Amino acid sequence: MATMLNRALAACVYAVIVTASTLTTAAPCGQANSVQDDNKRIVTDAFDRWAAGGTSFFNDLLHDDAVWRIKGSGSSAGEFRGRDVFVDRAVRPFASRLSTPVRPTSVRIFADGDHVIAHWEGSGVARDGKPYANSYAWIMRMQDGKAAEVTAYLDLAPYDDVLRRIPSPAQ
Repeated sequence: MATMLNRALAACVYAVIVTASTLTTAAPCGQANSVQDDNKRIVTDAFDRWAAGGTSFFNDLLHDDAVWRIKGSGSSAGEFRGRDVFVDRAVRPFASRLSTPVRPTSVRIFADGDHVIAHWEGSGVARDGKPYANSYAWIMRMQDGKAAEVTAYLDLAPYDDVLRRIPSPAQ
């Protein structure tokens, strides 16, 4: 009787495992995971290139018509519509005040469907020799392998301090 019960239990466990494995490997789930994995890889690779000295991060990662939102209450908070607008109004003015560009150190990159969250630390040196360091969390909605929307969280105090303290090279 015990042997028959063990066989019946083993058959039930096997049936559950087979059923569960077919549910978790169905095509729609696999396709969703593939897009999610691709998005994470695209963002991870872009950060790796930037950390290694690359200078085309925003051109590589952002759609031409991307919307970039900087959250917070500092003077730099706001919304930028279009990659070139964002680069011209936020990236270049800040980067021009640095003698050593910001380089990222990824803490963690998460992906969920078409969203990727990058938690990273950035550091560089301002033109007056003082260090710049900040922590960032960027939430990116990916579309066709590029970020179409980004919401950026960072401590705006050190960012705005560099913009206030260091004159623009054109001035």
